[in-house]
This record gives sequence, C-alpha cells and structure tokens, in this order.
Amino acid sequence: MERILIVDDDQSMRYSLNRMLEGQGLEVFLAKNGPEALDRFGRDRPDLVIMDIRMPGQSGLEVLKEIKEKDPKALVILMTAFGTTETAIEAMKYGAFDYILKPFDIPQMRGLVERALEVSRMMKKIVSLPDREKAGPAEEALVGSSAAMQQIYKMIGQVAPTEVTVLLRGESGTGKEMVARAIYHHSRRADKPFLPVNCAAIPETLLESELFGHEKGSFTGALTRRIGKFEQCQGGTLFLDEIGDMTPATQAKILRVLQDRQFERLGGSERITADVRVIVATNKDLEKAIRDGSFRQDLYYRLKVVTLQLPALRDRKEDIPELVRYFLQRFRADINREVADISPRALEKLMRYPWPGNVRELENTVKRALVIAKGHTLLAEDFLLEGTEGKIGPAEHLELEERLRRLMEPVFKELLDLSRRSPGADLMSELEKILIRRALQETRGNQVQAAILLGISRNTLRSKIERYRIRKDVAIVEGEE
Repeated sequence: MERILIVDDDQSMRYSLNRMLEGQGLEVFLAKNGPEALDRFGRDRPDLVIMDIRMPGQSGLEVLKEIKEKDPKALVILMTAFGTTETAIEAMKYGAFDYILKPFDIPQMRGLVERALEVSRMMKKIVSLPDREKAGPAEEALVGSSAAMQQIYKMIGQVAPTEVTVLLRGESGTGKEMVARAIYHHSRRADKPFLPVNCAAIPETLLESELFGHEKGSFTGALTRRIGKFEQCQGGTLFLDEIGDMTPATQAKILRVLQDRQFERLGGSERITADVRVIVATNKDLEKAIRDGSFRQDLYYRLKVVTLQLPALRDRKEDIPELVRYFLQRFRADINREVADISPRALEKLMRYPWPGNVRELENTVKRALVIAKGHTLLAEDFLLEGTEGKIGPAEHLELEERLRRLMEPVFKELLDLSRRSPGADLMSELEKILIRRALQETRGNQVQAAILLGISRNTLRSKIERYRIRKDVAIVEGEE
C-alpha cells in the first residue's frame, strides 16, 4: 500500500484530504507543522508528501528543502492559497513535484496525486538495484536521483498514459531510446510491439520501404511484398531515432501518417490504417535544419507538442557515483571480475571529466576499467585516465605517448637492428601480433575483454586473430569459456 504524508496546520484540510486519499486505498499520515512533518517523514518514509506552504514556524518551502536534503528523490506537492510567480519559482527550485492553488477541486488533486505516485512507482523500478537486476531494457540506462532526472521521470509519468507523439531531444549517449522504452512500458500499449528504427543507419533509398513496406515489383529487386515497420507495429509504439537525418520526401510521408493515421505501401494503392504511437528522437538542431531547408516546419510543429530535453551527463554529475555502481553490478559477472566498489580518488577523476559521450561513454569506461582491474575496488589507474580532466585529451595523449616512448626506448635500437638484419620483415605486424597475444593471455583468452583492453572492436580483433593465425586455444570465443 502506498503511503502519503499530509502536512497542514488547518485541521479541516488535513481531515478532508485524509478522507479522499484513504478512499483511494492509500495509507495516510498526518502532521500539523514542520517539525512533526520531518519526524514523520524520517520514520514512515512516505511515497508522497502533500504540504501547505504557509504554516506557523517553519514554512512548507523550508520543510521541503530539509526533506530534499534527507532524500533527493522525495516527491512533494505544495499547496498554497497565495499563488504568485515567485512562489511557483521557489517551489520548483527547491524540487517540488508540483504545486496546487487552494481552493482546489477534488478531481484536480486526485489527478495530481496519481501522476506523482506513477512517478514514484517508476523511480522504484529504475533506481532500486535489486529491481534493476530483474528489469527489462526499459530501465537499463535510466539511473540517477538528480533534480534533472527526477524531472524526466515526472515527464515520463505524465506523457506515458496519453497517446500524444513525443519528441526526445538530447546529445548522443544521453539515453533517448531508454526513455522511449520507459514511456512505452508505462503506456496502455505496453503489451503490444515496441520497434526502434535508426533513421540515420538506413540508406535513404531503403528507409521508405523499411517504414511503410512495398508491393512486389514496386522497384528493381522488389521480388515479394514487404511489410513495413508501421504495419508490423499495429497497436504498439514505433520509435524513430535520429529523425533529423530523414529526407524531406520521407518526412512528408511521416507527417501524413501522423495527421491522417493512414499510409500506403511503396508501389501500392491500398490505404492502411496506422494504429501506432510514434516517439521520435534527435540530437540535431531542428530549428536550424528548418532554416537550412532540410527539415519540414509543419512536421516539426506536429512533433513538438510534447518535448523532453534529456540532460547531458556533465549537467547531472551528481548521478555519476550511482551510475558507476550500477554499471559495476551490471557488468562484473559478464566480465568475470569480483569488483564491488570504486575508490574515492577514481570517482573524483570521473567527476572532473566533461563526458562528451554522456552515459554511453561512462558505461564503456567502467566496462574497460573492470577488464583492467586487479583487485576488488576500481582504482584511479584502472581507468587509464590522465590529468585533471579525467580522460585522455590532446595534452594527456602527448604525455601518454612520452611515457610509452620511455618504456620502449631501451629496446628501440635492438628492434630496428633486428629489422635491418631481416629484410622484408613486417615489424609492425609482428609487434601487433605480440600485443594481441599478450592481451589475450591477460584476459585468459576472452576476446571481448581483450578487445576492450586494446581499445578496438571485437570484430577487428577477430579479423586480426584470423590474419595472424593465433591459435584457438589462446583466443577463446565468448561462450566457450
């Protein structure tokens, strides 16, 4: 049973809200002032606090501030009979979920409480580590307790039950597909398909067929009828990633589907109804694209009804410790490392870095560190990062190059002499072969770990293993360990 704490010095208001909420099957606690509210919050840990702003002694804003210091994830709805712009700004600045003006209608308060509790349920799924182990892909990358992420959770809770098209904006690696999946999983379409399409990864000549399908003979090579994503996704949710890379011609067809809820297969005349919710995402400046003529203004206005701007990781660095520990728990079994924590110095290094690749870059950095780590705690040196910025930049690359040069200096002359004595020898290939063998030995033959260690893809490593004919007993294929 979900728990609500009501804080108001007005006894009639407390009892009125108590009756309403208990009638909804909720467990309710009452407090008449700030100190009582803080005491009950500490003891009862409610899922939601509903509190008046103007109270004797501590104001609701002061109590809100203390509650947020105790638990940054706490959800608080503030009530006030004196609604001013300043009050609203202060309430949101201190982290209120929302505020409502007195007197209010009961249905209005019920709706606000339900939205807040939906966010609370979602945060429990996303943030709780035990739940994460059982969670599906919807919550995999939605981690964090910062004010920026709480706002995203709140928006997901508000838009998920609706049918509106949602535009997700944010830099690469901020988790746009994960947010799209979260909206889908909390929607009425959660038992129907969710199909992601990366518009930038499909050639423009094939994208129209991929989305809408085609009839046999509609173009050269169309030997059979093809069912497109819109048709495959009937009743479900279609996620169009990187929509800013779509050609104007395909944009026009997307606009028609959103307006008329109908489309035709390429080369066909049958009008097909599209019972599909569309979520789109981009990391591009669509306003600039409109000015440049590469994006349709009418489609932009159709898409931007609800827009979620995902924060860059550099704007929510307080989430980094939580993200790191989440990635540790998620990857250590796969990489076969008994690493349970990260040292303060290593964490400080990560906090200094601006993370241009956002959460995806942090994920890969932690994964690489797990491969390198020797003990049960990730150390600063496990991240192979140099300098105060935390990651190897141009200046730090020079420093790393100098360190490698000093390490190699004693053997340079001997290597070059060896090469001169062996005309036709491929010194670079021989050195690369030795480095790959050593990385495979270090990782006990695991190609995935060795590729991370060497900073190359697994496919690149595999091709080099074949090229250099490295024995299979040295390079264990994943799944054969």
